[in-house]
Amino acid sequence: MRDILKIGDKEFSNRLLCGTGKFRDKNDIKEMLAQSGSQIITIALRRINLDNPQDNILGYIPKNMTLLPNTSGARNAEEAVRIANIAREFGCGNFIKIEIIHESKYLMPDNEETVKATRILAKDGFVVLPYINPDLITCKKLEDAGASTVMPLGAPIGSNRGLETQSLIELIIENSNIPVIVDAGIGMPSHAARAMEMGADAVLVNTAIATAADPAMAGYAFSLGVQAGRMAYWNQSGNHEIIDLVGLNSEFPAKNTISIKYLEKLSPEMMMYHQAGRLNTKWLKDYNEEVVCLTDIDKKFLI
Repeated sequence: MRDILKIGDKEFSNRLLCGTGKFRDKNDIKEMLAQSGSQIITIALRRINLDNPQDNILGYIPKNMTLLPNTSGARNAEEAVRIANIAREFGCGNFIKIEIIHESKYLMPDNEETVKATRILAKDGFVVLPYINPDLITCKKLEDAGASTVMPLGAPIGSNRGLETQSLIELIIENSNIPVIVDAGIGMPSHAARAMEMGADAVLVNTAIATAADPAMAGYAFSLGVQAGRMAYWNQSGNHEIIDLVGLNSEFPAKNTISIKYLEKLSPEMMMYHQAGRLNTKWLKDYNEEVVCLTDIDKKFLI
């Protein structure tokens, strides 16, 4: 039995959603996606430039990804609906992340306008993923309005402060009949792991990955955090029927593997890295042993 995340009529085996904003080099996006295993990526309409391929964010995203345009810049439901329809006309599909923000200091979403936009867009055939302040009553209204998920914030956008709203998100998870995706504020893989451990269906991470020294490595680290949290959640639930958890299927990059006889030569520090799935291969120069399998991200360190 596979552990599948279903949003609208699509199924996903990976529960880490990523974004396209704040990358120093847009060319890093493709490698980040390969290492994270993410299958859904958010895009802002303003980054789509059909007249200039080099400025068009769509040119940096693999064709097999599910695009999740957001309504960034919308200040009310009417503007969000207009942006969503333009994104669909641009060929971005029916998935839409509603972001309605009309104050610039804390960038907090307007829940009331979000419910209005959700009702309109869901009736028009969109798969709606609304970004909200974590509020249980709002989430139930969004369910009734036809939302496919709810996306409560963990902390202010871009803050990387983690799950400051944890108790409120836990209430939402406990009472929601649609997937709960924790969005905003997740700054470390441990934050992602905690969100998944308490029962979130997925997390969305952008700033912490895009602004990392190595976005590909950060994407890989966050994917491991999501996997760990998901496994912990299933272990706590007592459900042992899930045998193919997210990220552990054949679509995900293989963990480092090295020759068996080499293991006995590893220092404790190197053994720790290997067991965590991260082995700094610069250290291999001291040993004349064959490396059986390395992920692409490790090959970067071979010198």
